[in-house]
Amino acid sequence: MWKHRAILCFFILSVVTIPLKAQTDATDTALQNLPSRWTLQDCLDYAIRNNITINTFRLQQRSAEQDLFGAKAAVEPDLAGAASGYLTYRKQSDGTGGYGSRKVTENGNYSLNSSIIVYQGGYIRNNIREKQLLTQTAGLNILQQENDLTLNVTQAFLNILLAHENIIYLQDLVNTSGEQVKQARQKYEAGTIALKDLAQLQAQNANDKYSLVTAQNTHRQNIISLKQLLQLPSAVDFQVREPDTVIAQTLVPDLGEVQQQAQAIRPEVRISDINVDIARTDLELARSGFRPTLTGSGAIGASHSGGDPGILKQLDNSFYQQIGLALSIPIFTRRVVRTNVEKARIQVQQAQLDQKNTKNNLSLQVEQAYVNVVNAQGQYDAAVEQLTATKESYRIAGEQLKVGAVATVDYLIQKNLYTQAYQQYIQAKYNAALTIRIYDFYKGVPIKL
Repeated sequence: MWKHRAILCFFILSVVTIPLKAQTDATDTALQNLPSRWTLQDCLDYAIRNNITINTFRLQQRSAEQDLFGAKAAVEPDLAGAASGYLTYRKQSDGTGGYGSRKVTENGNYSLNSSIIVYQGGYIRNNIREKQLLTQTAGLNILQQENDLTLNVTQAFLNILLAHENIIYLQDLVNTSGEQVKQARQKYEAGTIALKDLAQLQAQNANDKYSLVTAQNTHRQNIISLKQLLQLPSAVDFQVREPDTVIAQTLVPDLGEVQQQAQAIRPEVRISDINVDIARTDLELARSGFRPTLTGSGAIGASHSGGDPGILKQLDNSFYQQIGLALSIPIFTRRVVRTNVEKARIQVQQAQLDQKNTKNNLSLQVEQAYVNVVNAQGQYDAAVEQLTATKESYRIAGEQLKVGAVATVDYLIQKNLYTQAYQQYIQAKYNAALTIRIYDFYKGVPIKL
């Protein structure tokens, strides 16, 4: 008895752990050979390959393909076999109107039946057409999700680069202000500057440290955001590889040209076009309810009962072949078909409205992307000019502070102006880099740094 229980427990554990192991193995496979430092292309490749939402759409595409196979198979004939056998125990007729002793007799029926739809008002043809369109839509849904994910990952990646560059700059500020505090303390101890000047520099150093910690936290949060987009486990050590340069300025393509290219290639537009075709096909499917259905059928079979004459002789005598046609003509359907047709017409009109709305929205999105690029380019140019001017003023103020030719408060004002200008420059640079890539992406240019 204990042996039987042990076998049962082993079986239950096997049933439970095998699926879990398979799931774990699949997860481990996805996490194998991860890059030590991620480029933007690494992030995009991993996201598109492993994103759960995209993989769900891939499964939906496979399901749509199976529906298409099923629709195409409807034009083929079916074939079904049937066999039945019975043993009957009863009194047997003696041939004179009376009954003799009870006896067991065998009875059997055997047949093959086939049917094919010859004509169904165009339903089969239109059903195949609809399933083909739905399969195309499933593929375009994948592409649309990939596009959305690409833009999100790119923005998250650039946010990390921005935060990292800001950390480098703030770390340099902390080092500089720390060195200035050290020099000011020596001057204060020598009696060449007032305590107020030393306190101001110490306060500025503390503020620089606070800004550095804030930037480091922002950098960590941006990494978490990108890992969430990539759907990476928290235990994965994630570090990005910075590109050599980030191009922030380039020629801006013509708005009308990009709008035309976007209308031609963007999956959301193609989906809206196909949805109109699907709605029109549904209308034809509904209209097929008014038309007759012609079905062809055929059958062969044989039967036997009892043993006299022999079973083989009975099967030969009863063997039959049969073919036939059946015509079904709808006459009165209590307005079911007409209602379906009218509703299908409404769906065609709705699909056309959705198509128009999709194209209008895409044109507006491209125009907004164009405006964003132009504004970002202008802000970047202004930020470069502002940075150049404040950097020179900050350098001069630093030299003057060393020889005591400027007040500490005036120096700190110049430093804060330079700090603000540099941070605005970093923000403008990465904003310009992002907007031009989004704008180019609308015309089919892959995103690269």
